[in-house]
Amino acid sequence: MALTPKQREANRLLGGEQRHTLLVGGSRSGKTYLLTRALLIRALKAESRHAIFRLRYNALKASVVMDTLPKVMQTAFPGLTIKLNRNDGYGVLPNGSEIWFAGLDEKERVEKILGMEFATLYFNECSQIPYDSVLTALSRLAQRVDGQRNKAFYDLNPTGTGHWTYKLFIEGKDPRTNQPIANPEQYRSLFINPADNAENIDPDYIASLMALPEKQRRRFLDGRYVAEIDNALWTLDIIERQRIRPEQMPMLTRIVVAVDPSGCSGPENFRSDQVGISVCGLGIDGNGYVLADRTGRYSPETWARIAVETYREYCADKIIAEKNFGGDMVRAVLQAYDPRAPLEIITATRGKVLRAEPIAALYETGRVFHVGTFEGLEDNMTNFSTAGFLGDRSPDAADAMVHALSALMLQPAATPLVYGGLPI
Repeated sequence: MALTPKQREANRLLGGEQRHTLLVGGSRSGKTYLLTRALLIRALKAESRHAIFRLRYNALKASVVMDTLPKVMQTAFPGLTIKLNRNDGYGVLPNGSEIWFAGLDEKERVEKILGMEFATLYFNECSQIPYDSVLTALSRLAQRVDGQRNKAFYDLNPTGTGHWTYKLFIEGKDPRTNQPIANPEQYRSLFINPADNAENIDPDYIASLMALPEKQRRRFLDGRYVAEIDNALWTLDIIERQRIRPEQMPMLTRIVVAVDPSGCSGPENFRSDQVGISVCGLGIDGNGYVLADRTGRYSPETWARIAVETYREYCADKIIAEKNFGGDMVRAVLQAYDPRAPLEIITATRGKVLRAEPIAALYETGRVFHVGTFEGLEDNMTNFSTAGFLGDRSPDAADAMVHALSALMLQPAATPLVYGGLPI
């Protein structure tokens, strides 16, 4: 089987000097195939011993021993045979190299295997494997083989950012102490997703992944870790629970466009924060609805144009803008584009968390819905905790959304008008 460009990149990474390599990403991206292939190449170079671990042996047997391993041998090493000892759970290659298979939850079997030394350890689907089990197994990555460095391979469909693989490979921190690791150059990772293996996948399978709920889609299709922080104001589970399609939305009584300016001097200034632009509505049922997120890195003239055009597109009641960098400047750039657009300049008198908490409470009680998917906004939201915002830069999209929903749901409103047929 010919490797795709992304798979060739992964293959080059696996041949690097580092001791630890993680392939992380969506389902059917070829991670298990590539790592099994790399382990076989190492085993064929010299008589040596290698191990493939998963949390449970039955799952490993079904997914790797009986499926991936035969496919790799047939497509990458035609004519190669491996003699399997099913009782003891290992295979022997023609050059005498051994490949052992084990579930890390089986104490007796693990103890037997950990009485040996290995040149390669492969931890398959690490989302299920506790870090303590990995540390115990790594103590046996010690077989001396001429011309080979000992290596550990890892793969998983990413889970939350609290997982040990994220801390170790992405953040470069010890999962136990949360302190920087002493040798980050020994930990390399690569994201690889189904789209990178599209030529080898049934298109209907990718379509089925696209139809998954947002949390599962991010994991199995997009192959991204989901923000997972202590005392989070929002979780993806809550957002997903209250995600609806446009046709499920009731008629709206009010709509606002909220802008959270950043002071960015232009799109080329990538060090500046983004400009948050959020569209939210209030339903006749009294619930809030997030309709659009137009957040981006814009010059003042550009964000003013986008805000006004969005106001017109959604037949909004008004534009709300926070005067982060001076109310006169905000008013001037908006009115320069359209002096007739209703504008309310607001002043943030409380910190971001205090402003966000009442809106998070509305989500908790099922009173705010997302009409569609808003990736950047939802990343902002899931990185908000009671201790502050823990993401990169500033939560501009979430700030704008909080301003909009606060105006609609936490402040007295005038007699409403009813809007229907929104261009969503």
